[in-house]
Amino acid sequence: MIALIFDMDGVIIDSNPMHRESWVAFNRRYGLETTEEMHQFMYGKRNDQILRGFYGDRITAEEVEARGNAKERLYREMIAGRTETMLVPGLRAFLERHRDLPMGLGSNAEPRNVAFVLEETGLRRYFRAVVDGHQVRQPKPHPDVYLRVAELLETEPANCIVFEDSHSGVAAAAAAGMRVIGLRTTDVNLPGTIFTTDNFLSGELELWLQAQIRSA
Repeated sequence: MIALIFDMDGVIIDSNPMHRESWVAFNRRYGLETTEEMHQFMYGKRNDQILRGFYGDRITAEEVEARGNAKERLYREMIAGRTETMLVPGLRAFLERHRDLPMGLGSNAEPRNVAFVLEETGLRRYFRAVVDGHQVRQPKPHPDVYLRVAELLETEPANCIVFEDSHSGVAAAAAAGMRVIGLRTTDVNLPGTIFTTDNFLSGELELWLQAQIRSA
């Protein structure tokens, strides 16, 4: 049977604009102006990777954890009560339409962010497995997150279809031996994907997926 696996930021929720805003506000606390290059660097990465990239090795592991927690508290405050309007168009109907398939979520996002989004939107019931980047040894672009989701769904990687929006996420899914559909919420150019689409309203996506389900 085919299994569907979803990244969160940029796939379930179009959150990158708010992440950008929260990083700008947070970094200013430390006198750091956030450049476009820094924004591009953070997409698809885990917070410890982002903070090391922004502040270098001069901050300790304890500071990385504390700053990461503080930044994500700020982000959750900014999106509280707004998550429904931030869902990628067509997502809720898509999940409901395919609710009989094994579905999982695999994200580099912070665990509290994953829990917050799933609780606020009421989407947790659709996912038989939820794995974040802190539950595996290596986050994306390594395949660990997606391999763990496939294991929990009891589905072979070759039978998993992943929805991703970032280069690191596509690389992770491809390294796991999975097929990848690209969402153009973050980047319009996603090499390694079968095809890309703006959102879950795509008729082309639905036709392709139905063909995969019939042939599985």
